[in-house]
Amino acid sequence: MIIGLLKEIKNHEYRVGLVPASVRALTQCGHTVYVQTHAGDAIGLTDKDYLLCGAVLLPTAQDVFSKATLIVKVKELQASEREMLQPRHILFAYLHLAPDLAQIQDLIQSQAICIAYETVTDLNGHLPLLTPMSEVAGRMAIQAGAQALEKSRGGAGILLSGIPGVAPANVVILGGGVVGSNAARIALGMHADVTVLDTNAITLRSLDKEFQGRAKLLYCTQETLEKCVLNADLVIGAVLIPGACAPRLLTKKHIKKMKKGSAVVDVAIDQGGCFETSHPTTHSDPMYILDGVVHYCVANMPGAVPHTSTFALNNATLPFVLKLANLGYREALQQDPHLLNGLNIIHGHVTNKELADTFHLPYMDPKQAISSTP
Repeated sequence: MIIGLLKEIKNHEYRVGLVPASVRALTQCGHTVYVQTHAGDAIGLTDKDYLLCGAVLLPTAQDVFSKATLIVKVKELQASEREMLQPRHILFAYLHLAPDLAQIQDLIQSQAICIAYETVTDLNGHLPLLTPMSEVAGRMAIQAGAQALEKSRGGAGILLSGIPGVAPANVVILGGGVVGSNAARIALGMHADVTVLDTNAITLRSLDKEFQGRAKLLYCTQETLEKCVLNADLVIGAVLIPGACAPRLLTKKHIKKMKKGSAVVDVAIDQGGCFETSHPTTHSDPMYILDGVVHYCVANMPGAVPHTSTFALNNATLPFVLKLANLGYREALQQDPHLLNGLNIIHGHVTNKELADTFHLPYMDPKQAISSTP
Protein backbone atom coordinates (compact mmCIF):
# COMPACT_ATOMS: atom_id res chain seq x y z
CA MET A 1 0.00 0.00 0.00
CA ILE A 2 1.04 3.60 -0.53
CA ILE A 3 0.98 5.55 2.73
CA GLY A 4 1.16 9.30 3.16
CA LEU A 5 2.37 11.28 6.15
CA LEU A 6 1.39 14.96 6.34
CA LYS A 7 2.93 17.84 8.23
CA GLU A 8 0.35 19.02 10.76
CA ILE A 9 -1.00 22.53 10.21
CA LYS A 10 -3.31 23.09 13.20
CA ASN A 11 -2.26 25.93 15.48
CA HIS A 12 0.94 24.96 17.32
CA GLU A 13 0.52 21.31 16.42
CA TYR A 14 3.95 19.72 16.15
CA ARG A 15 3.10 16.05 16.62
CA VAL A 16 3.57 13.71 13.68
CA GLY A 17 1.56 10.65 12.69
CA LEU A 18 4.51 8.37 11.96
CA VAL A 19 7.98 8.48 13.48
CA PRO A 20 10.92 7.13 11.43
CA ALA A 21 10.82 3.77 13.24
CA SER A 22 7.16 3.38 12.21
CA VAL A 23 8.09 4.22 8.62
CA ARG A 24 10.79 1.56 8.74
CA ALA A 25 8.29 -1.03 9.96
CA LEU A 26 6.04 -0.21 7.02
CA THR A 27 8.73 -0.15 4.34
CA GLN A 28 10.12 -3.46 5.60
CA CYS A 29 6.69 -4.94 4.87
CA GLY A 30 6.98 -3.74 1.29
CA HIS A 31 4.88 -0.58 1.56
CA THR A 32 5.78 2.80 0.12
CA VAL A 33 5.67 5.76 2.51
CA TYR A 34 5.55 9.33 1.21
CA VAL A 35 6.46 11.93 3.83
CA GLN A 36 5.86 15.65 3.47
CA THR A 37 9.14 17.49 3.94
CA HIS A 38 9.84 18.91 7.40
CA ALA A 39 6.93 16.93 8.88
CA GLY A 40 8.89 16.11 12.03
CA ASP A 41 11.39 18.96 12.20
CA ALA A 42 9.81 20.58 15.25
CA ILE A 43 10.47 17.52 17.42
CA GLY A 44 13.90 16.71 16.04
CA LEU A 45 12.83 14.15 13.44
CA THR A 46 14.62 15.30 10.30
CA ASP A 47 13.98 14.54 6.65
CA LYS A 48 17.24 12.61 6.67
CA ASP A 49 15.90 10.40 9.49
CA TYR A 50 12.90 9.53 7.34
CA LEU A 51 15.00 8.93 4.23
CA LEU A 52 17.23 6.52 6.14
CA CYS A 53 14.12 4.54 7.10
CA GLY A 54 13.01 4.19 3.49
CA ALA A 55 10.59 7.10 3.10
CA VAL A 56 10.17 9.14 -0.07
CA LEU A 57 9.98 12.89 0.55
CA LEU A 58 7.45 15.15 -1.15
CA PRO A 59 7.35 18.94 -0.80
CA THR A 60 3.62 19.63 -0.33
CA ALA A 61 0.52 18.14 1.23
CA GLN A 62 -1.10 18.11 -2.22
CA ASP A 63 1.75 15.93 -3.50
CA VAL A 64 1.19 13.47 -0.64
CA PHE A 65 -2.57 13.35 -1.25
CA SER A 66 -2.03 12.73 -4.95
CA LYS A 67 0.23 9.72 -4.31
CA ALA A 68 -1.07 8.06 -1.15
CA THR A 69 -3.97 5.74 -0.43
CA LEU A 70 -3.69 5.61 3.37
CA ILE A 71 -3.32 9.05 4.99
CA VAL A 72 -1.92 8.89 8.54
CA LYS A 73 -2.23 12.03 10.66
CA VAL A 74 -2.58 13.18 14.23
CA LYS A 75 -5.25 15.87 14.20
CA GLU A 76 -8.34 16.12 12.04
CA LEU A 77 -7.96 17.43 8.50
CA GLN A 78 -8.30 21.19 8.35
CA ALA A 79 -10.65 22.72 5.77
CA SER A 80 -7.89 23.28 3.19
CA GLU A 81 -6.78 19.66 3.58
CA ARG A 82 -10.27 18.24 3.29
CA GLU A 83 -10.53 19.75 -0.17
CA MET A 84 -7.83 17.28 -1.29
CA LEU A 85 -9.52 14.17 0.10
CA GLN A 86 -10.70 11.67 -2.54
CA PRO A 87 -12.91 8.54 -2.45
CA ARG A 88 -9.84 6.28 -2.70
CA HIS A 89 -8.30 7.71 0.47
CA ILE A 90 -8.29 5.95 3.83
CA LEU A 91 -7.96 8.60 6.55
CA PHE A 92 -6.62 7.42 9.91
CA ALA A 93 -6.37 10.17 12.53
CA TYR A 94 -8.08 11.80 15.48
CA LEU A 95 -11.28 13.16 13.94
CA HIS A 96 -13.33 14.40 16.93
CA LEU A 97 -16.40 14.79 14.74
CA ALA A 98 -19.01 15.18 17.48
CA PRO A 99 -18.80 18.99 17.73
CA ASP A 100 -17.87 19.60 14.06
CA LEU A 101 -20.71 19.36 11.55
CA ALA A 102 -18.70 21.16 8.85
CA GLN A 103 -16.02 18.47 9.01
CA ILE A 104 -18.64 15.71 8.94
CA GLN A 105 -20.24 17.19 5.83
CA ASP A 106 -16.89 17.49 4.08
CA LEU A 107 -15.92 13.90 4.91
CA ILE A 108 -19.29 12.63 3.70
CA GLN A 109 -18.91 14.57 0.48
CA SER A 110 -15.36 13.30 -0.03
CA GLN A 111 -16.62 9.68 -0.11
CA ALA A 112 -13.39 8.66 1.68
CA ILE A 113 -12.94 5.95 4.32
CA CYS A 114 -12.55 7.82 7.62
CA ILE A 115 -11.32 5.94 10.71
CA ALA A 116 -11.06 7.82 14.01
CA TYR A 117 -8.38 6.97 16.53
CA GLU A 118 -10.67 8.01 19.37
CA THR A 119 -13.36 5.37 18.74
CA VAL A 120 -11.11 2.35 18.13
CA THR A 121 -11.64 -0.07 21.03
CA ASP A 122 -9.90 -3.03 22.67
CA LEU A 123 -10.98 -6.29 24.30
CA ASN A 124 -11.88 -4.50 27.53
CA GLY A 125 -13.97 -1.85 25.82
CA HIS A 126 -11.31 0.78 26.38
CA LEU A 127 -10.02 3.28 23.81
CA PRO A 128 -6.36 2.32 23.26
CA LEU A 129 -5.55 5.05 20.74
CA LEU A 130 -7.09 7.76 22.88
CA THR A 131 -5.53 6.53 26.11
CA PRO A 132 -1.94 7.81 25.62
CA MET A 133 -3.12 11.30 24.69
CA SER A 134 -5.62 11.25 27.56
CA GLU A 135 -2.75 10.40 29.89
CA VAL A 136 -0.80 13.38 28.56
CA ALA A 137 -3.79 15.72 28.66
CA GLY A 138 -4.70 14.69 32.20
CA ARG A 139 -1.22 15.42 33.46
CA MET A 140 -1.02 18.67 31.51
CA ALA A 141 -4.41 19.80 32.82
CA ILE A 142 -2.93 20.37 36.26
CA GLN A 143 0.00 22.31 34.83
CA ALA A 144 -2.42 24.47 32.82
CA GLY A 145 -4.67 24.93 35.84
CA ALA A 146 -1.77 25.95 38.03
CA GLN A 147 -0.85 28.64 35.52
CA ALA A 148 -4.47 29.79 35.22
CA LEU A 149 -4.55 30.40 38.97
CA GLU A 150 -1.62 32.81 38.74
CA LYS A 151 -2.61 36.46 39.21
CA SER A 152 -1.00 37.51 35.92
CA ARG A 153 -3.40 35.17 34.09
CA GLY A 154 -6.45 36.53 35.90
CA GLY A 155 -6.50 33.88 38.61
CA ALA A 156 -6.79 34.35 42.33
CA GLY A 157 -3.04 34.06 42.84
CA ILE A 158 -3.17 30.69 44.57
CA LEU A 159 -0.23 28.28 44.62
CA LEU A 160 -1.58 24.81 43.91
CA SER A 161 0.52 23.15 46.61
CA GLY A 162 0.22 25.84 49.25
CA ILE A 163 3.13 26.11 51.68
CA PRO A 164 3.47 25.33 55.39
CA GLY A 165 1.00 27.58 57.12
CA VAL A 166 -1.07 28.30 53.96
CA ALA A 167 -3.69 25.89 52.62
CA PRO A 168 -3.25 24.28 49.18
CA ALA A 169 -5.67 24.81 46.31
CA ASN A 170 -8.94 22.91 46.23
CA VAL A 171 -8.89 20.88 42.98
CA VAL A 172 -12.09 19.20 41.76
CA ILE A 173 -11.86 16.67 38.94
CA LEU A 174 -15.03 15.71 37.09
CA GLY A 175 -14.52 12.16 35.82
CA GLY A 176 -12.21 9.46 37.13
CA GLY A 177 -11.23 7.83 33.84
CA VAL A 178 -7.86 8.06 32.13
CA VAL A 179 -7.78 11.87 32.03
CA GLY A 180 -9.19 12.33 35.51
CA SER A 181 -7.02 9.74 37.22
CA ASN A 182 -3.87 11.16 35.64
CA ALA A 183 -4.88 14.67 36.64
CA ALA A 184 -5.48 13.46 40.18
CA ARG A 185 -2.04 11.82 40.39
CA ILE A 186 -0.29 15.04 39.38
CA ALA A 187 -2.44 17.23 41.64
CA LEU A 188 -1.79 14.92 44.59
CA GLY A 189 1.91 14.94 43.75
CA MET A 190 1.79 18.72 44.02
CA HIS A 191 0.05 18.36 47.41
CA ALA A 192 -3.21 19.96 46.33
CA ASP A 193 -6.50 19.13 48.07
CA VAL A 194 -8.09 16.79 45.50
CA THR A 195 -11.68 15.64 45.00
CA VAL A 196 -12.69 13.31 42.15
CA LEU A 197 -16.34 12.93 41.13
CA ASP A 198 -17.63 10.05 39.02
CA THR A 199 -20.84 8.07 38.52
CA ASN A 200 -19.05 4.72 38.20
CA ALA A 201 -18.70 3.03 41.58
CA ILE A 202 -16.09 0.62 40.23
CA THR A 203 -13.94 3.53 39.09
CA LEU A 204 -14.24 5.19 42.49
CA ARG A 205 -13.25 1.98 44.28
CA SER A 206 -10.26 1.52 42.01
CA LEU A 207 -9.07 5.06 42.69
CA ASP A 208 -9.67 4.59 46.40
CA LYS A 209 -7.41 1.55 46.36
CA GLU A 210 -4.71 3.51 44.55
CA PHE A 211 -4.88 6.79 46.45
CA GLN A 212 -5.31 5.27 49.91
CA GLY A 213 -7.37 8.14 51.29
CA ARG A 214 -5.21 10.94 49.85
CA ALA A 215 -8.07 12.08 47.58
CA LYS A 216 -11.76 12.49 48.29
CA LEU A 217 -13.74 10.22 45.95
CA LEU A 218 -17.41 11.12 45.59
CA TYR A 219 -20.34 9.77 43.63
CA CYS A 220 -21.43 12.54 41.29
CA THR A 221 -24.95 13.81 41.90
CA GLN A 222 -26.18 17.28 40.99
CA GLU A 223 -26.08 18.31 44.66
CA THR A 224 -22.53 16.98 45.18
CA LEU A 225 -21.35 18.53 41.93
CA GLU A 226 -22.62 21.97 42.82
CA LYS A 227 -21.27 21.85 46.37
CA CYS A 228 -17.79 20.82 45.22
CA VAL A 229 -17.55 23.16 42.25
CA LEU A 230 -18.63 26.25 44.16
CA ASN A 231 -15.87 25.64 46.72
CA ALA A 232 -13.21 24.80 44.12
CA ASP A 233 -10.19 26.83 43.12
CA LEU A 234 -9.60 24.66 40.06
CA VAL A 235 -12.05 22.39 38.20
CA ILE A 236 -10.86 19.87 35.62
CA GLY A 237 -13.45 18.62 33.10
CA ALA A 238 -12.48 15.06 32.24
CA VAL A 239 -15.61 13.32 30.95
CA LEU A 240 -16.09 11.43 27.70
CA ILE A 241 -18.83 9.66 25.78
CA PRO A 242 -17.02 7.87 22.92
CA GLY A 243 -18.00 9.32 19.56
CA ALA A 244 -20.58 11.72 21.03
CA CYS A 245 -20.56 15.23 22.42
CA ALA A 246 -19.37 15.52 26.00
CA PRO A 247 -22.16 16.05 28.55
CA ARG A 248 -22.49 19.62 29.78
CA LEU A 249 -21.83 19.23 33.49
CA LEU A 250 -21.43 22.90 34.40
CA THR A 251 -23.91 25.52 33.25
CA LYS A 252 -23.45 29.26 32.94
CA LYS A 253 -25.18 29.59 36.31
CA HIS A 254 -22.59 27.32 37.92
CA ILE A 255 -19.73 29.35 36.45
CA LYS A 256 -21.27 32.62 37.68
CA LYS A 257 -21.47 31.23 41.21
CA MET A 258 -17.85 30.03 41.30
CA LYS A 259 -15.24 31.96 43.23
CA LYS A 260 -13.74 34.91 41.36
CA GLY A 261 -10.26 34.03 40.22
CA SER A 262 -10.96 30.31 40.16
CA ALA A 263 -10.12 28.35 37.01
CA VAL A 264 -11.57 25.61 34.81
CA VAL A 265 -9.69 23.37 32.40
CA ASP A 266 -11.96 21.67 29.86
CA VAL A 267 -10.10 18.61 28.59
CA ALA A 268 -13.31 17.49 26.85
CA ILE A 269 -13.25 20.47 24.50
CA ASP A 270 -12.29 18.22 21.55
CA GLN A 271 -15.72 16.64 21.96
CA GLY A 272 -17.58 19.92 22.40
CA GLY A 273 -16.65 20.64 26.01
CA CYS A 274 -18.29 19.75 29.32
CA PHE A 275 -18.78 23.34 30.52
CA GLU A 276 -21.48 25.48 28.94
CA THR A 277 -19.13 28.47 28.88
CA SER A 278 -16.33 26.63 27.06
CA HIS A 279 -15.19 27.39 23.55
CA PRO A 280 -12.04 26.06 21.85
CA THR A 281 -8.83 28.01 22.33
CA THR A 282 -5.33 27.55 20.95
CA HIS A 283 -1.84 27.27 22.34
CA SER A 284 -1.24 30.81 21.05
CA ASP A 285 -4.12 32.20 23.09
CA PRO A 286 -5.10 29.46 25.55
CA MET A 287 -7.10 31.29 28.22
CA TYR A 288 -10.02 33.67 28.55
CA ILE A 289 -11.95 35.01 31.53
CA LEU A 290 -15.72 34.81 31.82
CA ASP A 291 -17.65 35.86 34.91
CA GLY A 292 -14.37 36.12 36.78
CA VAL A 293 -13.41 32.49 36.06
CA VAL A 294 -10.31 31.70 34.01
CA HIS A 295 -11.04 29.18 31.23
CA TYR A 296 -8.39 26.99 29.58
CA CYS A 297 -9.92 25.15 26.61
CA VAL A 298 -7.11 24.24 24.21
CA ALA A 299 -8.39 21.65 21.76
CA ASN A 300 -5.06 19.89 21.21
CA MET A 301 -3.45 19.97 24.64
CA PRO A 302 -0.91 17.16 24.02
CA GLY A 303 0.43 19.19 21.10
CA ALA A 304 2.24 21.33 23.66
CA VAL A 305 4.53 18.40 24.46
CA PRO A 306 4.80 16.95 20.94
CA HIS A 307 7.90 14.83 21.43
CA THR A 308 6.42 12.80 24.28
CA SER A 309 2.99 12.73 22.65
CA THR A 310 4.22 11.62 19.23
CA PHE A 311 6.12 8.61 20.47
CA ALA A 312 3.34 7.61 22.87
CA LEU A 313 0.80 7.84 20.07
CA ASN A 314 2.92 5.84 17.60
CA ASN A 315 3.32 3.05 20.14
CA ALA A 316 -0.45 2.67 20.10
CA THR A 317 -1.32 3.33 16.45
CA LEU A 318 1.41 1.42 14.58
CA PRO A 319 -0.19 -2.06 14.90
CA PHE A 320 -3.39 -0.71 13.36
CA VAL A 321 -1.54 1.16 10.60
CA LEU A 322 0.28 -2.06 9.74
CA LYS A 323 -2.99 -3.98 9.69
CA LEU A 324 -4.63 -1.48 7.35
CA ALA A 325 -1.58 -1.46 5.07
CA ASN A 326 -1.03 -5.23 5.04
CA LEU A 327 -4.65 -6.31 4.63
CA GLY A 328 -6.31 -3.33 2.99
CA TYR A 329 -9.09 -1.44 4.71
CA ARG A 330 -11.91 -3.84 3.86
CA GLU A 331 -10.21 -7.00 5.13
CA ALA A 332 -8.71 -5.21 8.14
CA LEU A 333 -12.08 -3.83 9.24
CA GLN A 334 -13.84 -7.14 8.68
CA GLN A 335 -11.25 -9.07 10.69
CA ASP A 336 -10.87 -6.64 13.57
CA PRO A 337 -14.08 -5.56 15.34
CA HIS A 338 -12.12 -3.06 17.43
CA LEU A 339 -10.73 -1.30 14.37
CA LEU A 340 -14.23 -1.46 12.88
CA ASN A 341 -15.46 0.59 15.85
CA GLY A 342 -13.13 3.31 14.64
CA LEU A 343 -14.92 3.60 11.31
CA ASN A 344 -16.98 6.79 11.43
CA ILE A 345 -17.69 7.56 7.77
CA ILE A 346 -17.26 5.47 4.62
CA HIS A 347 -18.17 6.47 1.07
CA GLY A 348 -20.75 8.98 2.28
CA HIS A 349 -22.33 6.80 4.98
CA VAL A 350 -22.13 7.65 8.69
CA THR A 351 -21.28 4.44 10.55
CA ASN A 352 -20.97 5.76 14.09
CA LYS A 353 -24.36 5.63 15.81
CA GLU A 354 -23.64 8.34 18.39
CA LEU A 355 -22.48 10.69 15.66
CA ALA A 356 -25.51 10.03 13.49
CA ASP A 357 -27.86 10.55 16.44
CA THR A 358 -26.16 13.80 17.47
CA PHE A 359 -26.73 15.43 14.07
CA HIS A 360 -29.85 13.48 13.02
CA LEU A 361 -28.00 11.96 10.07
CA PRO A 362 -28.80 8.65 8.36
CA TYR A 363 -26.92 5.81 10.04
CA MET A 364 -25.63 2.67 8.35
CA ASP A 365 -24.25 -0.34 10.18
CA PRO A 366 -20.49 -0.40 9.50
CA LYS A 367 -20.49 -4.02 8.32
CA GLN A 368 -23.27 -3.26 5.88
CA ALA A 369 -21.50 -0.11 4.73
CA ILE A 370 -18.29 -2.00 4.01
CA SER A 371 -20.05 -4.77 2.09
CA SER A 372 -22.08 -2.27 0.06
CA THR A 373 -19.12 -0.19 -1.06
CA PRO A 374 -17.32 -0.90 -4.35
